[in-house]
Amino acid sequence: MSGGSSPGAVAVVGHVEWVTHALGALPERGHIADLREALTEPAGGGGVAACAAARLGAAVTLYTAFGDDDCAREAARLLAARGMTVHGARRTGSQTPVLSISEEDGERTIMVIGGRLQPTVADDLPWDAIARGGAVYYAAEDPAVLALCRAAPALVVTARRVDDLRAAGVRADVLVASANDPAEDPGVLPPSLAPGAVVLTDGARGGIIREAGRPARPYAALPAPGPVIDSYGCGDSFAAGLTVGLARGLPLDDAVAMGARAGAACATWRGGLGSA
Repeated sequence: MSGGSSPGAVAVVGHVEWVTHALGALPERGHIADLREALTEPAGGGGVAACAAARLGAAVTLYTAFGDDDCAREAARLLAARGMTVHGARRTGSQTPVLSISEEDGERTIMVIGGRLQPTVADDLPWDAIARGGAVYYAAEDPAVLALCRAAPALVVTARRVDDLRAAGVRADVLVASANDPAEDPGVLPPSLAPGAVVLTDGARGGIIREAGRPARPYAALPAPGPVIDSYGCGDSFAAGLTVGLARGLPLDDAVAMGARAGAACATWRGGLGSA
């Protein structure tokens, strides 16, 4: 996204974690769980979404932050190898470690150790380039960065950051929220900051599109293109596909369908990144 305008390009702003995925189940209180088949990768909301967008053929720029340990250096290398441009602010300390446990039905439980490393407006990153792309997906934690992201033609925000929208006084084009998570309630926004559309996701049951000026309408989930293995990363992959669709100028329903395909595909591999 350096240089001139890139209408179909996508920026992803958010965290990268160093994730260990393991198969098994959480133990009862006071007991020990035997996990198996560990898989490690750089993932998290920013990393997963950036890789999903790149897999769809978009020119992707990831704005994130990295620690100064070996995991951080390996995370930066592996993400850049996916063909995206990576702008990573530097932090002292380790890349945030995460354990994700996937059970037999593919449902995952995530445990995050410590705070997420996020880019901030104070970081010397090329924030002005965001305005020259087609769309941005925001999953960071700095309202001032979110305000800069509003310069993009299309702004998609995870409802996990609804407080940032309120603090920044920014109106998203699309807010992506889980239909089953009360912490992702778009109703907490004042009317002046109501997004252009809210997409409520409900996994394999599809979801609902609530678009300003139109009746709410359902959208269908798409079947996974293979056996469901792991639900880790499906939500951020959905948001990435939606963002790519908007960057390409697709109508909202078609962009949501692109997101549904990306989310369904993510469920067929272990972890969040999948193959390059």
